[in-house]
Amino acid sequence: MSPLTWSAIYLTIWWTVLFAVLPIGVISHAEAGIDRGDGTDPGSPVDPKLKKKFFTTTWVSTVLFLIVLVVIHFNLVKLPHLPSGY
Repeated sequence: MSPLTWSAIYLTIWWTVLFAVLPIGVISHAEAGIDRGDGTDPGSPVDPKLKKKFFTTTWVSTVLFLIVLVVIHFNLVKLPHLPSGY
């Protein structure tokens, strides 16, 4: 497989893991009992901790990607042969 394919696989894993990690540990303004002011959604997070979540997403995605890499490299799962080009 080409490096572009591997990059696409990694980015797909990364985005999927990001959406799984985002809601972890979030406390909304309503749950914290903080007055949110005008125009702010009551479910918006007080402190989303995005930097920590991006780091967590990156290392979890890297581990999952390495597992996929090993599985494909050693043919642990047989993938169907698809014709290249039409």
